[in-house]
Amino acid sequence: MNGINFPDPAVIRVADGWHAFATNARYNGNLMHVQMAHSPDFNTWAYRAGVDGMPQLASWIDPDSPRVWAPDVVQLADGTFMMYYTAAWKRKPNIHCVSYATSRNVDGPYTDPNRDSPWICPDAQGGAIDPAGYLNSDGTRWVVYKIRGNSLGHGGACGNTVGPIMSTPLMLQQVSSADGHIKIGSPVELVTNGVGDGPVVEAPSLTYLNGKYVLFFSSNCFASLFYDVSYAIASDIRGPYRKAGPLFVTGDMGMAAPGGLDIAVNGNHALWHGYVTHEAPEECIAKHRRFGKNSTDECVRNFNTGRAAFTGILSLDGNVVSVSHVS
Repeated sequence: MNGINFPDPAVIRVADGWHAFATNARYNGNLMHVQMAHSPDFNTWAYRAGVDGMPQLASWIDPDSPRVWAPDVVQLADGTFMMYYTAAWKRKPNIHCVSYATSRNVDGPYTDPNRDSPWICPDAQGGAIDPAGYLNSDGTRWVVYKIRGNSLGHGGACGNTVGPIMSTPLMLQQVSSADGHIKIGSPVELVTNGVGDGPVVEAPSLTYLNGKYVLFFSSNCFASLFYDVSYAIASDIRGPYRKAGPLFVTGDMGMAAPGGLDIAVNGNHALWHGYVTHEAPEECIAKHRRFGKNSTDECVRNFNTGRAAFTGILSLDGNVVSVSHVS
């Protein structure tokens, strides 16, 4: 979309095509809390320039630095569109919380009925981010999200590479099929960060491919070249999930630090983001090593100006996910 910074993209399909939503960013100097784009065919995308999907924020959100991240939109049986999202909590601005907003139109404007307090906010564990909805084939409805334990970390990359390392589990919460927000039972932990995941696992998104539940997520720190798109597989929606992948890493198809993959509910059409460079990351690293510089820092600065949205079609063979028709 002509260089638009469109991080943490999410996608939904309705009668007039595909609608995408993304984390806050500035357009012509103005802060858009929820960015939007549209495609009639999942190929040619148009950015909704200057249009904010949620222009009015709930009063529980920090007005000075709202940091509205990772919106995800689903449609309920009565036609209502529900946007799950995360934002900074006014009461504790270093903590992010998850909430939801609704609209009768896919393009909004979306309004959060939880005016005074967020919907999900385990603040003692560091808060919560990256919600995504899922409608199971049996009619049950679910939301996955990340507990942001790294916000309570002891330093290092994404605040959590200095011991003791804090857990950043990905959680599954059943909700009412009718309204998408009344919680049913307690949340279930699906996976959490291990030795190979760096400081975090985050950005969960759930789908069903070839008879198995596939949980996509990103591991490592988003501001490093180690950020990726990984996945885990289970036979039951509640797990246990076995980590596999990764699906994308830096250098694949010219991307740097790919992450934040989202799937259209019950489908195989995916969006994710990756930094775009004029110089391939591996070439950047090799060049700076020759000059004795800190290659990681230099190359992060090289691509750390914006994240482009990518699209692809997912498939599962055995326990291996592959992607086709990438653009």
